[in-house]
Amino acid sequence: MTLTVIHAYRFALDPTPRQVGALVRHCGAARVAFNWGLALVKANLAQRAAERSYAITEEALTPPVSWSMYSLRKRWNTVKAEVAPWWAECSKEAYATGFDQLAHALRTWSDSKRGKRRGPRVGFPRFKSKRKANSSCRFTTGAIRLEPDRKHVTLPMLGTIKTHESTRKLHRRITDGTARIISARVRREAGRWFCSFTVEVQRSVSAPRRPKTVIGVDLGVKTLAVFSDGRAPVENPRHYDTARRRLARLSRTVSRRHGPDRRTGTRPSKRWERANLRRNRVHHRIGNLRRDAIHKLTTSLAREYGIVVVEDLNVAGMVGNRRLARALADAGFGEIRRQLVYKTIWHGGCLTVADRWFPSSKTCSGCQAVKPKLPLRVRTYLCEHCGLVLDRDVNAARNLAALVKRHVAGSGPETRNGCGADRQTKPGLAGGCEASTPLRAVPAWARRGPSPSNGRIMESH
Repeated sequence: MTLTVIHAYRFALDPTPRQVGALVRHCGAARVAFNWGLALVKANLAQRAAERSYAITEEALTPPVSWSMYSLRKRWNTVKAEVAPWWAECSKEAYATGFDQLAHALRTWSDSKRGKRRGPRVGFPRFKSKRKANSSCRFTTGAIRLEPDRKHVTLPMLGTIKTHESTRKLHRRITDGTARIISARVRREAGRWFCSFTVEVQRSVSAPRRPKTVIGVDLGVKTLAVFSDGRAPVENPRHYDTARRRLARLSRTVSRRHGPDRRTGTRPSKRWERANLRRNRVHHRIGNLRRDAIHKLTTSLAREYGIVVVEDLNVAGMVGNRRLARALADAGFGEIRRQLVYKTIWHGGCLTVADRWFPSSKTCSGCQAVKPKLPLRVRTYLCEHCGLVLDRDVNAARNLAALVKRHVAGSGPETRNGCGADRQTKPGLAGGCEASTPLRAVPAWARRGPSPSNGRIMESH
């Protein structure tokens, strides 16, 4: 069985000084196109607002400017000789990149304003600064390929650029006919240039080594992941805390340099730019280490177990605790769940997400009794009914695994996902008739029963 998925392959580049100049020009051209289109849209909106203030009817207003990438690029082609006489030095894909970014930003702002987009309110796009904007450019047409020596990539107008690492993994797939390059994007991060290829890959779906085994994964700060089957827990690497002293020293060095000032328009000194680059490299390394550790954890789970059960954590609300915000952000709970979603599909398993209000930590994994309260400082679970004494995190992981075993395995016909993960959570799990806890000790939400939106074990495929 094969599965068509979209992969991203990223390679570090070793460009020559001339190629660095060409990369900077292309990214600058994308920024110029973005700012030009934004100025056009803002002027049109301001004109229409001014006309409305004079009680002009909607039919008589100045026609609105289309926000689509194609319309903006069509307008650009009519004035590019006047706005940017140097336009021929860069590929047309550079300008299309800026217009595509602007169209996406305007669409996101519009959806957020109308309530069509979930999450925090998104503001109106702002002009991109030459020194602060992320330098990137995307290519969708032209000569985009990997060279046979597996040490060079070829991009439109930029030519052949040497890569810092071998491209054999992607080149092998392309040679075998199981991959097709859709686009390429060059980007500068922490003083280095990277090239990312968006590839359509024909991936063979393999079965996990233990396809019928259910494992509950409890994520935490003290220990990153605790498992229900007795597997050794994964300690939290705390990459940011490890580098805090070095970051503090580099930040003090940056503060002593002559930095930029937006109010007066002062440009930073060269010494400030070098010091800021050294600090950014440390942040970049922290992100790479965290990403590598999470990839190893999620890949091992997806390859080994058929059903992986995690909690639907309210990370956005948890980081509101100022004492835990830094540790929670450093752990990367959201990234762990995001990777488990697609990796379980790749390896033939499924991911089950327990309801956000399921009391995995307060429930006894032996007799299903529910504690009314369990502070975070209590790290050992002690059941007053059956006498179970167990680590708090291990108890939570076992409850997550038992949730699927009880309501999926052997509980009637399988559901559309093959794992029963879309069955509704039964309120009996949180007390009810199966627990010996009196009714007054059962949380209010369990007595009311699950709501139509929250009382569900959701599958994240």
